[in-house]
Amino acid sequence: MRFEDKAGGVNESGGGLEPELALALRDFRLSVQAWSAAAYSRPRKAAATARRSLWRLASAWALGCALLAAGVSSGIYHHGNRQQAVASQLPRQEMKVASRRAAEPERSVVERPDQRANKVEEDLLAKVDGDVSRQVPAVMEPLAQLMDGDVTE
Repeated sequence: MRFEDKAGGVNESGGGLEPELALALRDFRLSVQAWSAAAYSRPRKAAATARRSLWRLASAWALGCALLAAGVSSGIYHHGNRQQAVASQLPRQEMKVASRRAAEPERSVVERPDQRANKVEEDLLAKVDGDVSRQVPAVMEPLAQLMDGDVTE
């Protein structure tokens, strides 16, 4: 069904409408049709946009991978430094335990087996206590190492 049929049987010649109105409607219809034909036939920029978004996507993935690699390597580096700091503390703690043992007087020359077991347990507990106890937090460890030379114990 056409517009003219809906408008009360108006045909192309403008049968039921005033001639000026019929001419205006015909011109409007022709301009809308010309605009639609031009809009559908003009070149599109979809291909250029797709290439640009592809590069953006690739660069975003590359940047994300680089940030991930930097974060992982930084964590590994700090973990290694922490392990090294703990390993450097062990000799000092062992020296403290040895100095405590040297300061203790020997009680008897002959030891019973249960006394030897107690001494082994005490040594083990002292070593565990030295390994577990920490004088400063791990974050402050480099500063504590600088201060170890100045502080007398």
